[in-house]
Amino acid sequence: MTDTLSLAVVLVPALIVAIVFHEVAHGWVALALGDPTAKEQRRLSLNPLRHVDPIGTLLVPGFLAVVGGPIFGWAKPVPVMKNRLDNPRYGMMAVAAAGPGTNLLLAAIGAVVLGLVTHGMTAQEMAAPDMLVQGLFYFLLINIFLAFFNLLPIPPFDGSHILEGLLPPRWARAYERLRPI
Repeated sequence: MTDTLSLAVVLVPALIVAIVFHEVAHGWVALALGDPTAKEQRRLSLNPLRHVDPIGTLLVPGFLAVVGGPIFGWAKPVPVMKNRLDNPRYGMMAVAAAGPGTNLLLAAIGAVVLGLVTHGMTAQEMAAPDMLVQGLFYFLLINIFLAFFNLLPIPPFDGSHILEGLLPPRWARAYERLRPI
């Protein structure tokens, strides 16, 4: 039980930072490109409570943890109105790329900090369950996973918006019609 609790103490803050920064990045890029929707709805906040989706953030991951399944969840997406962007086609690509890009930046920062913390440590010292080293390692993995998972070109993931912007306009309209499905 203490192993599970210590893992939760390490994972939960790493997940919160990764998810909140991911979502806020979408909103900031949208604002920079002309869409103030996220700002109007007070979603440009680093307060994690503003990004909690009761089902996706609490119920689904909690249930999966209790039954021993793979833990999966989601946050409330930051609202973006495509038609309010200065250039909707390319604006949506930039807004979509901002979340995974932020996760990759956070992973790079985590890797540098991990390297600084473990500099000069022996393999045995690094293998010892040090909460800081373990936390930085999971922070790195979580951010890399979130970045690449969200880049999948499957609606509603960020990669689908990027792919839509890269497709010829006729194909993009057909692809966009698949989104509700």
